Amino acid sequence: MSRLRSTRTGEEIVVRGKLKSQAPLAPLVWFKSGGHADWLFEPKDANDLADFLKQLDGTLPVWPLGLGSNCIIRDGGIRGVVVRLGKPFAKVEEAGENRMRCGGGASGILVSSKARDAGLGGLEFLRGIPGTVGGFVRMNGGAYGREVSDVLISCDVVLPSGETQTLDAAELNYSYRHSELPEGAIVVSALFQGTPADRDAIQAEMDRIAQAREDSQPLRSKTGGSTFKNPDGHKAWQLVDAAGCRGLKVGGAQVSEKHTNFLINTGDASSADIEALGEEVRRRVRDDSGVELQWEIQRVGEKG
Repeated sequence: MSRLRSTRTGEEIVVRGKLKSQAPLAPLVWFKSGGHADWLFEPKDANDLADFLKQLDGTLPVWPLGLGSNCIIRDGGIRGVVVRLGKPFAKVEEAGENRMRCGGGASGILVSSKARDAGLGGLEFLRGIPGTVGGFVRMNGGAYGREVSDVLISCDVVLPSGETQTLDAAELNYSYRHSELPEGAIVVSALFQGTPADRDAIQAEMDRIAQAREDSQPLRSKTGGSTFKNPDGHKAWQLVDAAGCRGLKVGGAQVSEKHTNFLINTGDASSADIEALGEEVRRRVRDDSGVELQWEIQRVGEKG
């Protein structure tokens, strides 16, 4: 069995969680495509993650993976270590003062449901974002008129050095789908602010969001969520549609007929197909409207 060693000390890195070499990533992402990670680490808890990064000591690059809903893992895989925050990081609990403490691996559905059970409104929009708290915080995730910057109080992160810090929301300098989270920081928990509300009203709003997603998005396909950011004054899907890209295909990848800001894997698409399709859409939109679409989906790893 392969052993991961620090290049600085030469010593084997010891963990309490799971550490695997040459781990396939396609099963872990929504597109179901892409290569292997040199190493996949699933820490037992935040201390295990911090200890691991201290031992690693910059030996290899580290990339965090949540639900794999908003990323393209390239076919050549990822050099270094992919850190996946699993069940130990999926806890959500009340924290007093109408706040919810949420693990970095908790899904938006779980957070909004736990907030409902606590009689706290304002977090229903998280029901409409595929992914986990760590990704929401990093990307200022949003849906249905609200975004994380509206509700975040603070977050706990582990830095590449293994140091743990608590950052106030103001320190992240949020903008549209962007934060200034420190380079390489992994979000292990976040504190969200809710407001007292009627549980039935909260559930009704969550149901409305769930139905709106079902009606407008290809949720039953292998997809990666919204592909491009909405440019100022525009809706990305409208620009894509106007450029004649609805249903456009490259290999096994296709622009969704249902929502043109979604790319789908029709069955056997490579990550190269999906990324090439996105670039072709960008080219056609640029030629049609002069607008330069920016990727919202992360594209990581080595090309095959």
